[in-house]
Amino acid sequence: MRLVPIVAVALLAAAPAAAQLGAATQSPPPEGVAEGQGAANPKGHYAALDALPDWGGIWFVMAGPPGTAPAATPKLKGEYLARREAFVAEVRANDGVTRRDRSYCSPPGLPRIMRLAQYPYEFIFAPGRVTINQEAWMQTRTIWTDGRAHEEDPDPGFMGDSIGHWEGDTLVVDTIGISDALEMDTGWPHSDQFRLIERIHLDPSNPDVLVNEMRMEDPEALAEPYEVTTRYRRDRYGKLFEFQCSENDRNPVDEDGNTQFD
Repeated sequence: MRLVPIVAVALLAAAPAAAQLGAATQSPPPEGVAEGQGAANPKGHYAALDALPDWGGIWFVMAGPPGTAPAATPKLKGEYLARREAFVAEVRANDGVTRRDRSYCSPPGLPRIMRLAQYPYEFIFAPGRVTINQEAWMQTRTIWTDGRAHEEDPDPGFMGDSIGHWEGDTLVVDTIGISDALEMDTGWPHSDQFRLIERIHLDPSNPDVLVNEMRMEDPEALAEPYEVTTRYRRDRYGKLFEFQCSENDRNPVDEDGNTQFD
């Protein structure tokens, strides 16, 4: 078989496109990070990771101990309380089926994705960052720990803009920029002013239990901050599996582009 000419033709065809790429983007250091420092310059900083706590393995959300009282619910106000009440009425009127503005295969985003009982999490420490790999929707969350400030006007997204720092063995995380198309929990809306603060640490009485103390603030939607604690159990030698919801993403869409449901 004469493969060389075929390969040469393919490369020639690709040349014009490659020529249009131009120079690689050169972003400046983020606010709070000096040139040559931060997560983008990890070499020489790996030894410091040994001082961090051991969060190895994967982690599954735990149920509360028997007899544990149900967690308090968010105290909404104004239009957000009205939206909650409309959601509850729709659930009751339609045997639990409700409308949804986006695909059922889109991830729930923060804060709900940190509280999924079925799918585990993996925490990876690197200089200047903590990465959370999540089996659900194969999501990746980055928590910057290199001293940078929040972006001035972050694009709203599923994971928002997370910056963190270590207070002893506790990772303190502050997240803004979470899309207001998402929810605090099923049927609990929030505004674009929503803020999530997490304190994540090992349980002092059991090193195979990870505790996430979550505080949610929203001056537009909440009458007062909402706090909830989530615990995770460790599977030391477990691993994450692929999650490809998109292979079964068959929600119908109407002529206006709105997602329908059966």
